Amino acid sequence: MKCPFCSSPDTQVVDSRVSEEGDTIRRRRRCARCDRRFTTYERVDLMMPAVVKRNGTRADFDPAKLRASMSLALRKRPVPAQAVDAAVARIQERLQTSGKREVPSGYVGELVMDELRRLDQVAYVRFASVYRSFENIHEFVRAIDEFRAIGDDER
Repeated sequence: MKCPFCSSPDTQVVDSRVSEEGDTIRRRRRCARCDRRFTTYERVDLMMPAVVKRNGTRADFDPAKLRASMSLALRKRPVPAQAVDAAVARIQERLQTSGKREVPSGYVGELVMDELRRLDQVAYVRFASVYRSFENIHEFVRAIDEFRAIGDDER
């Protein structure tokens, strides 16, 4: 660690402490050249993959956007906020642990549909109708039939 005062690369850790939450480590350091002390914090920095849209553009993953689209599908449905938060967290975890630097938006959409399928049938069909651009009633019926088939497989 370079000293912020004199830029010397020769610094020593004097004291280390784990935060109360356990997610960061506070380190007191001393510069061997100028003898000044400073504090650094160490924490895990997990990178989310970039989302590649259908038109080929890339965007940073935005959990607020994910939550908003799920909330729209779940509008006026009896699903607790904690369940939505947990679903968003599961999607983020799957993206983080995928090890990929980029994921297609379609993959994110499928993850959302998987979570909505578990949370609420109506929200699932609402999201699927927009996500898959349903053109007519037959496509709705097909989605409902798929939902029923998946539900039968899980029983």
